[in-house]
Amino acid sequence: MSKRPLIIISGATATGKTATSINVAKLLKVYQPRIINFDSLLFYKELNIGTAKPSKEEQAGIEHRLVDIRSINDPLNAADFTAMALQELDACEKENRLPILVGGSGFYLRALVKGMYDSIDVSDEVKQKAAALYEASGIDPFIEALKLHDPERMKALHANDHYRIRRAWEHYQMTGKPITPVGEQFAGGDPYDFSKHRLDGWDFYHIHMQLPRPQHAQIIADRTAKMLEAGFIEETRQLLDDGFSEDSKPLQSIGYREILAYFRGELERNVLAQRIEGTTRRLAKQQRTFFAKVRPKFCYHPLDDVAKLQGDVVEWLKQRGLS
Repeated sequence: MSKRPLIIISGATATGKTATSINVAKLLKVYQPRIINFDSLLFYKELNIGTAKPSKEEQAGIEHRLVDIRSINDPLNAADFTAMALQELDACEKENRLPILVGGSGFYLRALVKGMYDSIDVSDEVKQKAAALYEASGIDPFIEALKLHDPERMKALHANDHYRIRRAWEHYQMTGKPITPVGEQFAGGDPYDFSKHRLDGWDFYHIHMQLPRPQHAQIIADRTAKMLEAGFIEETRQLLDDGFSEDSKPLQSIGYREILAYFRGELERNVLAQRIEGTTRRLAKQQRTFFAKVRPKFCYHPLDDVAKLQGDVVEWLKQRGLS
């Protein structure tokens, strides 16, 4: 039996993944496409403006899955996502639908495609040590420790991802070994070789969105301005008014974190946009670094390569007898 087709659309933040996924889904509507999200912030129903979540109008007529499925009071991790995504793929197979995986969270995508490394139980002593260090000095000591003891893991993480940085630090404290290299624990060995994966019965076309850095920086700046104009600050304030804690993991994400600092008087309003742009650019750099290692993938400019991308996808499906 031939393998079923699966389309992946990846890319750094603000590279046009949403628009591309919707265009591809409309192009391939005969295959009853279903978009499955792997962007870690789109899981949360309370986060909208600051996540650039596709609007109801954008989602109209195209089924989106794993969007608005959790509250920020109930954070979702990579293992949760993997279990849900596998269920979605099973459903697509049974219903003869074309899945389109879309997002920028490379760690979540790799967890699905390649599996996850073994997790360990962290002792209360190490947890307390981590909590005390974090309370006293913030995330910087953890980052410096990982740069020394687990540089590969640190390269794959954004400096704002305090949860995973602390988790990697705790792993080292417990084992004396880095979480990475963990290639032998992934399907097919190399954690970035997606040609060898654990998704039995599926063959995928990996579309990766890329922009020249100066153009990407301008798009990030424009998007940040639009978010603030659309009520990003008010959305964040309403979350606090509704009783959500600013310490919750989703509210420590880019944009929300800076706005919370503004509320605390740690940032002036006139530098807020600039600070959000800066942290977004750094996130994009981390994402580019991750996806640069992933193979195979086919890279496209989200604006200049629309026709080429569509033609390539249709040709790929034709080669699999699905014209």
